[in-house]
Amino acid sequence: MFKRIVSIFISVLLVFSVPIVANAVQTPALEVSAPAAVLMEAESGKILFEKNSHEQRACASVTKVMTLLLTMEALDSGRLGLSDTLTSSAHAASMGGSDIWLEEGETMSVDDLIKATAVASANDAAVVLAETISGSEDAFVAEMNKKAKSLGMKDTVFKNCNGLDEEGHLTSAYDVAVMSAELTKHPKIFDYTSIWLDNLRDGKTQIVNTNKLLKTYNGITGLKTGTTNDAGCCMSATATRDGLSLIAVVLGCDTGTGRFADSAALLDYGFANYTVQKLELPKDVNKSQTVTGGMTDKVRLECPDPGSMVISRTAGEAITTECKIKKEITAPVKKGDVLGEVNYYSGKDMLKSVKITAKNSVEEMTFSSVFRELFRALVGV
Repeated sequence: MFKRIVSIFISVLLVFSVPIVANAVQTPALEVSAPAAVLMEAESGKILFEKNSHEQRACASVTKVMTLLLTMEALDSGRLGLSDTLTSSAHAASMGGSDIWLEEGETMSVDDLIKATAVASANDAAVVLAETISGSEDAFVAEMNKKAKSLGMKDTVFKNCNGLDEEGHLTSAYDVAVMSAELTKHPKIFDYTSIWLDNLRDGKTQIVNTNKLLKTYNGITGLKTGTTNDAGCCMSATATRDGLSLIAVVLGCDTGTGRFADSAALLDYGFANYTVQKLELPKDVNKSQTVTGGMTDKVRLECPDPGSMVISRTAGEAITTECKIKKEITAPVKKGDVLGEVNYYSGKDMLKSVKITAKNSVEEMTFSSVFRELFRALVGV
């Protein structure tokens, strides 16, 4: 009899415990072998995973992300053209490590030099671009550090433009993700970082991408690898699936295989556990609101597109919208005045807030303003 009571008691516990476990949805843990790592959503900069993210470390040729960023900006501004022909200096030709064996005085187009830098991680090509943009590598490095500061990269000091080991040349996984996100704002870069195999010098020099994930990972778009004695094996990997763009950064891996495995694991984690949701504006936002004491009794409202949000697939909370518009608006109203806001929530947590503003100005009704309008009506102007 006692055994039967115990059996029934255990059965009851199991029945009631199952729903509790089923409802306790949690994002699974992620482990990577890299000493430092970051997973970032590219558009918002939201960090989805981090490990020693601000630890200062060497990053080898991942440095070239910044070199390529400044090159893309030079193209956008017209200071460089893809068909421009550049000449290699003695300094550029003296670079060691990975290169395309440029000789002093050899010429090559900007297009091919970018290709060599992005695909083959050519140190000599990177220096040619740097010297052309800023006059010297040292001046270009100063621009790199200035750009890093403007992006909020507090862990970074660049000493060269290609990532060769040099004392004090340091960054962090977080900072690499930040500059990688900035580079991806220039879609042209993917024309280069997605190349697996190509040729230079009219087919005489073959280059193969150092990013092996291009052959194995679904959605991979780039971005840059790097390996030196001080840095170990490093990578900033970019990939996009279903509108979600991710940046996985790993620094200090023991092997190239480990670098690619960690990067793929980070990207897998992001795509499995996060999604992009388009935010919608309430229907009453872009209409009008009553104004008292004005020369007109209505002010039109406008609100920018709220864009999208990266949300956890396991959050369990739908995104809700709250629209707040001033009930009493008194003239004068200037175009651009904030008249309300649209807030987006997941549960009680606010995800985003977008301002509602006046689309037009409304002048206050005064004796002079009324007299002016009457005069205009009388004279027909």
